[in-house]
Amino acid sequence: MAAEHPERITERVWVELLMRLAPVSESYLRELLRDTGLPFDQPYAGVRQHTLEELEASLLKMLEVYREANAVGDRDRARYCRRQVIAAKDRAKFLVVKVPAKEEMVEWMLVWLENPEVFPAWVEARKRATSGDEEQDLI
Repeated sequence: MAAEHPERITERVWVELLMRLAPVSESYLRELLRDTGLPFDQPYAGVRQHTLEELEASLLKMLEVYREANAVGDRDRARYCRRQVIAAKDRAKFLVVKVPAKEEMVEWMLVWLENPEVFPAWVEARKRATSGDEEQDLI
């Protein structure tokens, strides 16, 4: 990294680092690279899920890459996108016991995995429904 000074984490940078640092896990490499403050290209950024807003942004960006991959017949990239969402869902499921809010995040990722094309409309409807529930609680 110090020798090349990349401006962002691109596919080339990601693959090169995975090869150089093998057998480093992708999640650990992602964590190390986030500390650099460099922006990531998707799907290498993975799925951020500290907040629902962050999760939504990650899943929408992942959908863009997924759509592009399918449009050009790049099945490997499309599968990679799905694997990233599956791994994030599995992490969230593991954390549900400690962080009950992760249950909602798991649901969002399951919808994305079931039908990524439906996710944008579904998440908007879900946010409206949840917002309405909160308003009802205030009355």
